[in-house]
Amino acid sequence: MARRPNFGGMGGMNMQQMMKQAKKLQAQMQEEQANITAQEFVGKSADDIVTATFSGDRRLKDIQIRPEAIDPEDPDMLQDLIIDAVNKGLTQIDEATQAGLGKYTKGLF
Repeated sequence: MARRPNFGGMGGMNMQQMMKQAKKLQAQMQEEQANITAQEFVGKSADDIVTATFSGDRRLKDIQIRPEAIDPEDPDMLQDLIIDAVNKGLTQIDEATQAGLGKYTKGLF
């Protein structure tokens, strides 16, 4: 007669307890993601000449460009300032996401 595997060695946690724990973890992760989405993140270029404001779901909500950034003779400078501000805002979102959700995903990947 073949023996059935004994899963009792999983710390005494049965499948129902594991499912309950997984649902709780999922709810906590969703709440954390909602908190991040509700926040605003502001990226600023050098000297705050360009400011890009994002929602936590990575949507650009506003961009402010100070008049001294607009030089018709040097459009590349304005482009660089915008790129800098946008990338800084997105980096803030990534860092907040990692800080908030990283505690749930550590060791999963």
